Amino acid sequence: MLFRSLHAKLLQRQAENRPVRIGLIGAGKFGSMYLAQIPRTPGVHLVGIADLSPDSARTNLARVGWNPEKLKASNLDQAVKDGSTCISDDWKTLVRHPAIDIVVECTGSPLHAVDHILEAFEHRKHVVNVTVEADAFCGPLLAKRAQAAGVVYSLAFGDQPALICDLVDWARTCGFPVVAAGRGHKWLPHFSESTPETVWGYYGLTPEQAERGGLNPKMFNSFLDGSKPSIESTAVSNATGLGVPSNGLLYPPASVEDIPYVTRPISEGGVLERKGMVEVISSLEADGRQIPYDIRMGVWVTVEAETDYIKNCFEEYNAHTDPSGRYFTLYKRWHLIGLEVGVSVASVALRNEPTGVATNWNADVVATAKRDLRPGELLDGEGGYTVWGKLLPAATSKKMGGVPLGLAHGVKVVRPVARGQSLSWDDVAMDTTTHAYKIRREMEAGFNF
Repeated sequence: MLFRSLHAKLLQRQAENRPVRIGLIGAGKFGSMYLAQIPRTPGVHLVGIADLSPDSARTNLARVGWNPEKLKASNLDQAVKDGSTCISDDWKTLVRHPAIDIVVECTGSPLHAVDHILEAFEHRKHVVNVTVEADAFCGPLLAKRAQAAGVVYSLAFGDQPALICDLVDWARTCGFPVVAAGRGHKWLPHFSESTPETVWGYYGLTPEQAERGGLNPKMFNSFLDGSKPSIESTAVSNATGLGVPSNGLLYPPASVEDIPYVTRPISEGGVLERKGMVEVISSLEADGRQIPYDIRMGVWVTVEAETDYIKNCFEEYNAHTDPSGRYFTLYKRWHLIGLEVGVSVASVALRNEPTGVATNWNADVVATAKRDLRPGELLDGEGGYTVWGKLLPAATSKKMGGVPLGLAHGVKVVRPVARGQSLSWDDVAMDTTTHAYKIRREMEAGFNF
């Protein structure tokens, strides 16, 4: 059989007037970046957009350069017929429309994302899930639900978890054992207590500059305080089977060239508890100095030469390794976020393959107090004032009854919680009626450690 690249397959779909039909839920920053690429990609048709604010969606489409003539469809049937795009706030009609092949979930709201994803499965739609916060607390069960429905559920290329999964797959396909894999981050330990009021100072921006740029302090803080790195590391662990540190990410500081030095087992001079782990590399030294040639915006995988012959090959081809010559790191210094989502859409539609999907429940992100919490206070989720997300082994989280960060939104605290303590179900009054809560508890009941 003649191999055909994804791009060639898309060109063929275009030539046959049989495009991949997409429904997008959420046209914010990430969604807008993908929207910018759709008119430049052959063989795809964005049939509809569902957003809580259709006017905001139209504003973002104008910002990324869409032709207004392509946005005049009054309903999805018309959009399918004439190749245009319908914009509304009705996500259910979008998900249920028979012409839609793939739903791209891009809201960033984990509770709502679960509703959207389950509804898509119910109507036999593939899903590319950008809202990795949802995947972090119930991705393994979402993957099982997709399989039962005969559809594909996938992490989104461009976001770091899918890119890391791709590197891990490269390594294993080549025959290398994976020692460690992960992303970069700007990190110092006290960042875990950062709030939307302190985030800009840590980022090096004034509040005025942030306001001018329309930057969301809570969203940016979810990266800074370690929640997002924990969320994304969880998705990678659950998709690849790599283990996680026993008490949270270590964030070893390292330049790109030093990654193979630090991502070795402790017994060999590195920081890992054992081989086969996820980790995040910090772009800051412990004293706050910026590390030159960092991996802050990128992804990496460290592999091992198991024989002298392979070690010698590393040397012969000038591969940069640790001093032993055995550990080598392949990396991408950048990720392009929503600009790369089309890879997932094409892979799912044309090869029936995800770009990363949970295969087991190895890791979890547990809501952890940023400060002493009192009964009656409301948790405000990732990036807020009350909790940050700590990466833990799933077995540890289940044993302690840990509250997943993705469910720690608008939840009342019912007993005192000390700063630095991870919350349990007994610490909060949880809304037990949501699909998100029910699927999480179902997942907990279905996995034994």
